[in-house]
Amino acid sequence: MITEQGRVLELLLSGQFVCTTIDEDAFRYLQSSANRELVEQQLNVLNRHLSSAADGEVYFCSYSSIGEAERKVLATHFNDVSSHLLPLIEWLLLVQEAMGTDVPLTQGALIRLQEVQTVVEDTPAYAEQLGKISRYSMFGSKANELDSQLKLIFKRLVELGYLVRPNMDKQIYCATGKIDYLFDVLKFVDETENLSLSERAEDSISQPSLL
Repeated sequence: MITEQGRVLELLLSGQFVCTTIDEDAFRYLQSSANRELVEQQLNVLNRHLSSAADGEVYFCSYSSIGEAERKVLATHFNDVSSHLLPLIEWLLLVQEAMGTDVPLTQGALIRLQEVQTVVEDTPAYAEQLGKISRYSMFGSKANELDSQLKLIFKRLVELGYLVRPNMDKQIYCATGKIDYLFDVLKFVDETENLSLSERAEDSISQPSLL
């Protein structure tokens, strides 16, 4: 039988972002400094390092040292993440607007698909924005129906680890720590690349047609 340390190592090496939403037991295990040291030692053997984001609310593994092979993997990963940033931020802002809250989505936040759908259906500008978001290559929707667009977006976000669906019988989703990690990445990209992605996304959401 695999130990808890082994299970946590498998999660990290599979690319999971460990938080209370994804796996509360694994997250609690990593809250212990002694356990983190044990995991770190094992990861170091594989040229990995235990990293955290969002003030320690999410753990993941990264490379300890970067050679040519690691650089290629990181370049591919960074390109993927960069191409996802704008559609993700536009989606997050749209959901925030639809839910009528000033608080950004963070780990543990519940999103009821039906509630979002009702607001979007009643607001033509939101529906237009949703259609635009769904057609980004990240989601690749070809559907014209709002219901299909919305369900595809949520399904894709679950596949990418930004959301989980605790009960498959209900259309209720929970944000994971990967969303908090996303905001850390967004801040890094904005500061180092001067892309101002958050401002561009806000501009897209706040066009006159949305008011």
